[in-house]
Amino acid sequence: MSESAPFDARGVANLLLDMGDQRGRAFTNLVLQKLLYFAHARCLVASGKPLLTGYFEAWQYGPVHPTVYQSFREAGHNTINFRAQRTDLLTGRQSLVSPPDSPVAHDIVEFVVDTYGRLPVSRLVAISHAPEAPWHHVVSQANNRVTLGLRIPDKIIVERFKRHKVAVGGVSELGERIEDSPLTSN
Repeated sequence: MSESAPFDARGVANLLLDMGDQRGRAFTNLVLQKLLYFAHARCLVASGKPLLTGYFEAWQYGPVHPTVYQSFREAGHNTINFRAQRTDLLTGRQSLVSPPDSPVAHDIVEFVVDTYGRLPVSRLVAISHAPEAPWHHVVSQANNRVTLGLRIPDKIIVERFKRHKVAVGGVSELGERIEDSPLTSN
């Protein structure tokens, strides 16, 4: 079955975990959140369309998708060794949230896992907290006025993520070749 974006965020999270497993990389909830955010942002910038259903919020350690967080909360700080489930409201039965059957989603997730999935969590947090990036912008605005739920709107992700470059192995957030540096902003 082929779906079109946006996809259930839990299904994309399951895809990230599956690809991580295939590459011998185990992810915690914190790492999963960063990878999910980078995948969503890349899709927004490239196509103008969201990869995921739902939204991200600015939490202490960066952007968090609350639905995905709740799905993997029981893992705590440990690596995740299970997949997100959905509950049928009529029967109460749980079933696996299937990863999206979309070549575009697979390409984005594969790029994110191969590029960012090898980085230590401290580096992922630093990237997501970079000055003038979406998380930083929303948190800065909250210090100046009331911001409902500290949501990070897709519009802000597109505006801020496009201008913000972070070198990872010589490739920027936008996939451009650049010199390695901790953080490079336009």
